Amino acid sequence: MVREFSGEVLLILGAGIMQGPAISQACDMGLYTVVVDGDPTASEATRADRFECIDLKDKDGILELARSLRSTGTLSGVMTAGTDFSATVAWVAENLGLPGIPYEAALNASDKDRMRRCFAAARVPSPQFTTFTAPFSSKKLPFDYPAVVKPVDNMGGRGCRRVNSPEELAAALVEALRFSRSGKAIVEEFMEGPEFSVDAIVHKDEITVCGFADRHIFFPPYFIEMGHTMPSALNSPDTQALLETFFAGVRSLGITAGYGAAKGDLKLTPRGPMIGEIAARLSGGYMSGWTYPYASGVEVTRGAILAALGRRWSPGPDLYRTSAERAFISIPGRVLSIHGLEKARSTEHVKDIFLRIAEGSPVEFPENNVGKCGNIISAAPSRKAAMDAASSAARSVLIRLEPNQPETDTFLAMGPMASPIFPPCAYTLGPELHGLLEALPDPPIPDSSPSAPDAPPIGILPFPDFTQSGLRDYAGRTPAESLEAIRIITGLLLPIIEQGLIVSKGPVRSPEFQGLVLGRRFWQALVRGGYQGAAYFIDTILSGGGGQNSV
Repeated sequence: MVREFSGEVLLILGAGIMQGPAISQACDMGLYTVVVDGDPTASEATRADRFECIDLKDKDGILELARSLRSTGTLSGVMTAGTDFSATVAWVAENLGLPGIPYEAALNASDKDRMRRCFAAARVPSPQFTTFTAPFSSKKLPFDYPAVVKPVDNMGGRGCRRVNSPEELAAALVEALRFSRSGKAIVEEFMEGPEFSVDAIVHKDEITVCGFADRHIFFPPYFIEMGHTMPSALNSPDTQALLETFFAGVRSLGITAGYGAAKGDLKLTPRGPMIGEIAARLSGGYMSGWTYPYASGVEVTRGAILAALGRRWSPGPDLYRTSAERAFISIPGRVLSIHGLEKARSTEHVKDIFLRIAEGSPVEFPENNVGKCGNIISAAPSRKAAMDAASSAARSVLIRLEPNQPETDTFLAMGPMASPIFPPCAYTLGPELHGLLEALPDPPIPDSSPSAPDAPPIGILPFPDFTQSGLRDYAGRTPAESLEAIRIITGLLLPIIEQGLIVSKGPVRSPEFQGLVLGRRFWQALVRGGYQGAAYFIDTILSGGGGQNSV
């Protein structure tokens, strides 16, 4: 769509959710927005004054568009946020003499091999590395395992994982190279220690830090960010040391030769601060567009727009609030229904819910940061209130899966093993509890159970050693909370049955239970797949696929 042209023009690369704040802020600043994306159905495309469907990798096609804008109006700047295409931004800016960073600097910040070489030349602390162009090679690593494998030119953790042996390295390289646009993968030393993210606006040699957040990373061998919290709880001396390392990294890449933004992922290792990577743009992952403004009251996106126009920016006062972002995920399968969204939205201090799935969507356990089902963002005067609100709301969102799905069957068939596996079990049992689980009775289930609403009542045998264990799943749910989640999404009472009787909360027992009783396999599905696994087990039975071979 095209609206009538007026005023200065800002060209924005990307029309997805992460670019939404840039489009809104530019419009509020009175700029005419021309937005480019390769997806004609991109979610924020209709918010622009003008939208053009061009692949963001097509730097010459976007340059041609920019030239046409300059010939018919006042093209004042070009920018992106939360995409991999800062090099395209720099290419356009450099060729048209617009404010920006040098194209070579943008390439340094877009290619992890070039980035590491810049860091090494400037003696900026970062891990040792080597680069591969093929999955199988006789090349030896110049450092010890464990190592991290990643494509040199992608984002969101795609194709990134930890490896502990040459055999794991060979398999991981296949995946990393699949995600690399240039056909290169980098292998680095694994860095122990907590992770942090930082956003900054760059005006020549001036680097203005806009936000510093704790990152919450889970699920090895992958690096899945299940959320971040801003501001960080790290002490001031360590924070300053990390920022000084970040500043040195930004300068080594050449970003300070121009105007723009910089986003860094940092680690505080036993050897001191080290840089994971630096991008020449604002961050994605809801940090620059949401949690920083919520925590501080300052729109960092406005600063990035002003930098793209070659103008100075002052962040202003800080509200000294905390904003927390938390993700919710699923085991493999296909979405039947989504429950609890209104409860999540009504949670005190919750600001936003971003849902990436719908009924019928395929879902998988995430191996990168793109595979999550959704995100919750909160903001509160205290750190605890913000974190509790985001976590509680994330636990409120319940995803019910369609029964009789091969992907879910395969996942549950792996069983609640005592040793680590991926995807991980929802609950991690020790050897003793695992033995008790395996020893539970498993009452027979008819091969063709009557489907709801004609199905008989369903009860479950007790497993008090587990339900009273204090264990929590990867979303923080206790076993009792998972049982309640199953009851919510299935609509079943699921009473506890002991010696054929319904056991109430008190000492009184009801008459003998008449219905199906679930035992070991129900609890195995709950341990393996959390509330989703156990609900799937029940739904499969009620769909007529129960029997003795189910799950």
